[in-house]
Amino acid sequence: MRLVWKSLDKMRCLRKRSTIPFLGFLITFLLFLNLYIEDGYVLEEDKRQLRETSVHPPSSERYVHTFRDLTNFSGTINVTYRYLAGTPLNRKKYLTIGLSSVKRKRGNYLLETIKSIFDQSSYEELKEIVVVVHLADFDLAWCENLVQDITRKFAHHIIAGRLLVIHAPEEYYPSLDGLKRNYNDPEDRVRFRSKQNVDYAFLLNFCTNLSHFYMMLEDDVRCSRNFLTALKKVITSREGSYWVMLEFSKLGYIGKLYHSRDLPRLAHFLLMFYQEMPCDWLLIHFRGLLAQKDVIRFKPSLFQHMGYYSSYKGAENKLKDDDFEEDSIDIPDNPPASLYTNINVFENYDATKAYSSVDEYFWGKPPSTGDFFIIVFNKSTKISKIKIATGSDDRQNDILHHGALEVGEKLVGTKKGKQCSSYITLGEFKNGNIEVQDVDHKIAFDIECVRIVVTASQKEWLIIRSISLWTTQPPSQ
Repeated sequence: MRLVWKSLDKMRCLRKRSTIPFLGFLITFLLFLNLYIEDGYVLEEDKRQLRETSVHPPSSERYVHTFRDLTNFSGTINVTYRYLAGTPLNRKKYLTIGLSSVKRKRGNYLLETIKSIFDQSSYEELKEIVVVVHLADFDLAWCENLVQDITRKFAHHIIAGRLLVIHAPEEYYPSLDGLKRNYNDPEDRVRFRSKQNVDYAFLLNFCTNLSHFYMMLEDDVRCSRNFLTALKKVITSREGSYWVMLEFSKLGYIGKLYHSRDLPRLAHFLLMFYQEMPCDWLLIHFRGLLAQKDVIRFKPSLFQHMGYYSSYKGAENKLKDDDFEEDSIDIPDNPPASLYTNINVFENYDATKAYSSVDEYFWGKPPSTGDFFIIVFNKSTKISKIKIATGSDDRQNDILHHGALEVGEKLVGTKKGKQCSSYITLGEFKNGNIEVQDVDHKIAFDIECVRIVVTASQKEWLIIRSISLWTTQPPSQ
């Protein structure tokens, strides 16, 4: 009898020990079964919808458009747009500026934004841009009334092909009901931001083949003077380097620049995850997925948020970009170049960071007499002005205490890379800074190198905060 009880006790212990693993297995099995059933249902439902699509008019195609077109990331999305004003030109422009606008409960800034874009551009700059406005509200009467205002105010820009106004019909939108309430947002907020993602996706899709670059703006923005010239300088300075998104404002969707070739993928991406999170968050994920790890943002900002009331419920929105400058035409050219230094670099504060318009800098350990920092241009060029600043607000003593600025010609190859064999001194650093005007009048040759030379050893580390160069003409061929 004791043996029987011992056997029963062992069985009870075994059951206790095996209960948790068994339940885990059971739950996992049920989850897989549930997913299998749901996937089967979804596939059957998609097949049913596709069958119905061939019979019913476009009003039954709400979700099928999105599903079908997401299977091809390289192509455009199949949307038939309404042209409310203007038509695209055959010739590709340099830059497309995209705006999406909906009816606001309080205030409307779209006309002011369009006016700012055109007013802050020179006649030559206007030849290279096209502005596309997507009126993304389902209230067609509101759209028609606004189009009348736009055509009255900007008729000559519409005739010249510089301004297009479009509308994507409601039947092309995916479902905006019963959306996932991520981040515990209220339903109306989720609907608003999800629709906004689709609004931008359809706008990007339309703009794919209009220009070489695309700038995303909001409909309540003020522009700096000659912003296109500043943009072109930055793009030229990034020649040969990889980038997905350049930022010219630190706010929301304002001032985000893309290659037009990336617009189809970005449009598909916004559609695929339209109900997951706000657009500005999705843009960050898109940039990372295309292997641009870090933010590349330029100062001064070229665009400023001017709206006082948000397009969501008319809530107050007082956000301002404190890096914005109305007159930012004096942005340096910084022609494409390679940079070399024999100064011991600290961590990842490498030489290229001193030559960028981004808010970053070169940081090296204490330099010695004869140490150098060289910029070698891809093509020789004429330079009108050179301005170099060292140190920072936080480390005001990490300046170049004793140094000279030189320019060179006759490029030769060495074991340490390309360098010039002949240099002329332009001046000495004072309090860590130097600025030389009219360089092209002082130097007869086209410059191939710019060199900073340390003329006395120092105990302090060295920060080169910015190297700014202005050219008098494009680099010679």
